[in-house]
Amino acid sequence: MNILKRCLAIGCWLASIQFALAQTPRWGLVSDGGIRWTAAPGPAHTDHLEMSGLQLSAIITYGQNEQQELLLKKQLVFPMLRTIPNNTHASLKTDFDGSELPPVKADGVPLKMIPADCYLKGLLQVHSRTNTGVTVTDILFPSTDKAGFIQLRELTNNNNRPCRIEIDSLQTTRHTAADKGVYGEYIIESRASGHGSFILAPGEKHSFAVIYTARKANELPRYISPEYELAKRTAFIHQLTQSLVLETPNDTLNRGFAFAKIRAAESIYDTRGGLMHGPGGGAYYAAIWANDQAEYANPFFPFLGNLNGNESAVNSFRLFAGYMNDAYKPIPSSIIAEGDGYWNGAGDRGDQAMIAYGASRFALAAGDTALARQLYPLINWCLEYLERHKTADGIITSDADELEGRFPAGKANLSTNALAYGAYQSAASLATALGSKDTAALYHQRAQQLSKAIEQFFGHNVQGFDTYRYYEENTVLRSWICLPLVMGINERKDATMKALLSPYLWTHNGILTAAGDHTFWDRSTLYAFRGLFFAGATDTTLKYLAYYTRQRLLGEHVPYPVEAWPEGDQRHLSAESALYCRVITEGLFGIVPTGLRSFDMCPRLPAAWNNMALRHIRAFEADMDIVVKRAGKQLKVTVTNKGKVVTEKNWDGKSTLNIVLRD
Repeated sequence: MNILKRCLAIGCWLASIQFALAQTPRWGLVSDGGIRWTAAPGPAHTDHLEMSGLQLSAIITYGQNEQQELLLKKQLVFPMLRTIPNNTHASLKTDFDGSELPPVKADGVPLKMIPADCYLKGLLQVHSRTNTGVTVTDILFPSTDKAGFIQLRELTNNNNRPCRIEIDSLQTTRHTAADKGVYGEYIIESRASGHGSFILAPGEKHSFAVIYTARKANELPRYISPEYELAKRTAFIHQLTQSLVLETPNDTLNRGFAFAKIRAAESIYDTRGGLMHGPGGGAYYAAIWANDQAEYANPFFPFLGNLNGNESAVNSFRLFAGYMNDAYKPIPSSIIAEGDGYWNGAGDRGDQAMIAYGASRFALAAGDTALARQLYPLINWCLEYLERHKTADGIITSDADELEGRFPAGKANLSTNALAYGAYQSAASLATALGSKDTAALYHQRAQQLSKAIEQFFGHNVQGFDTYRYYEENTVLRSWICLPLVMGINERKDATMKALLSPYLWTHNGILTAAGDHTFWDRSTLYAFRGLFFAGATDTTLKYLAYYTRQRLLGEHVPYPVEAWPEGDQRHLSAESALYCRVITEGLFGIVPTGLRSFDMCPRLPAAWNNMALRHIRAFEADMDIVVKRAGKQLKVTVTNKGKVVTEKNWDGKSTLNIVLRD
């Protein structure tokens, strides 16, 4: 058995073990669209998740400790309350360990809470038993638009006799040092509403809330209604469930997609420089990045049709465009501090390729001619920058890649070049849509030249696979070899697919950054899934995607894709959730924008499925459904827009379908 066959055999064996382990997740699906963990006596278990609104973000740690008691901790981040120095990480942060919650007694006995179950669907709900016969339900969520976080607590008397409830009126106030804040002193408060002494009859309930806020010292406190804020948060989640709806026979995939939409859309902040989509994670707010926002998240937002998402995308490109210059010095990797500063500490990470690719894809999918013309100069500038950084080999150099020196990337890396190829292709489509035929022809030509250069320079046998070396001196497999597949470069398709799923790269946590290392970043795993689907490896990819989704949605750390490990403690960075959604839109359904009202499509219906659908797609200024059904040996594809049939045909499942939307 040669080394390649041996690797594949071992890979299949490891995958079968992983898929088997994934059959007993900690969490389960709930019929109302949420997920639930039923706590049980045993070892301590805690987890953390992030929830965001326009004015704050909250990272909640929850679970049960060694004594089986409820554990709830909060880290609150207020991005628009800037600290000094006003850099990338200068958002006001504060922690609450639970001691700020008002003590509660039932018939004079302090409540000892033991979690019975936890529920997630855009908010965290915890049901607890107590030592008094009173049950407790906690609901935790951020305000959608205020600098406030709310914990609603409902007490229910499950005794067969009346019970006296006593709730203290605890309030905490913290003052920050004036010389540590851009706007001087900040005041952080937690206060309880609904406190007092009450008699609850059997079965009767009483609710109170703890409201967490922060403000500038010269601002007056504002009233926040917990019930109203809960209704707004619930409405926000409901609205997201009604747009871009995935329907497949795999309920876990459907739910994972629905949850990823929430995380992708909620992490948007109303900054002084306009709406800014932010990664989060306790570190990255009121700022934008060429990868997380321009490349990952922005091209997704038109499909979702979320107003804040689309506005944040437009705003990010406006901010990046402000750094265009006649000398063609690189646009900064990140614009920080509500737009007041920038970060370029890793030099050019391929940022111009990221921006040109993301802006072209976004402009096409947004379907708005005026907006496309607004973004067009930025795209052209970035592509001219790339031309000026081509070597004699026809490849594009950059100082680093999006990992910013964490792993070697040489003087020219595959990521920058694959993204540049994708940017040329989409920019050519955009130029055609705007009537610039000569520019479109030029960009098509440059794309083809770059494709050949990628093959000649990066095409290589690495660890027994005829795939790509990541940079000239590279000798081990790297995760970003998936990028040519994503962009439709298929010369080394078969070997690249095998390499990605070999034991060198694939692990129970997804794809490693580099063979022989232990670091993984979900972004590369999600790109790999998208590329594998796009290359036609449907049934194999579905197995791995289903396993991954079950782990992230229902496993030990839920419910969203994560950033990385060991770095960042698997933070729920928002753009990774956008990338998950693009696995479905661009991978499984194979959607590639080709005009302001047109797209190519090659949906990949798995052999085990008889149908799948993606409904209420808002891209191209549409409200579109795509339905794929098995029809004998062929597939029946139906596309409707606002209830009217655009196309309905039997299809061979291989050739590309071009869809043109007409008013």
